[in-house]
Amino acid sequence: MYITLMSAYGASAGIDYKFTGTIANFLHAHRVIQYFQEKDGPEVADKLVMGLYRRFFEEEKHPASRETLLEACKEAGIEMGEAERVVGDEEVGLREVRARIREQVADGVDSVPVVVIEGKRRDLTLTGAKEVGDYVKALEMIVKESN
Repeated sequence: MYITLMSAYGASAGIDYKFTGTIANFLHAHRVIQYFQEKDGPEVADKLVMGLYRRFFEEEKHPASRETLLEACKEAGIEMGEAERVVGDEEVGLREVRARIREQVADGVDSVPVVVIEGKRRDLTLTGAKEVGDYVKALEMIVKESN
């Protein structure tokens, strides 16, 4: 069921999901993403994430291997000398990522994505994979409560 559903969702967005790749720890991918988001901004981080997603979900590459991370950094326009330094030194940014993980766990986050919609009266948090209709309903509720 999951594979069929995700394949259909992916196909509608032009994504050819593969489900036989390596299941691995994403910690070092998160570390690299976080480092370059803080240094170069969200646009670079978005390009990096999209490159990593494609390599993992479509090309079945290891999500935190040196090769995969460097390929995605290059595609995102990150200077290769710095990319090699950050990817190669597994301590760069590690403390910050672990601190963020602790914060999220303390806030009750146990799955991704987590989307917080801020309202005037209250915030709504959507956790885990949701249908488009769920997001629409949440946004409509926030708008209604804000008027």
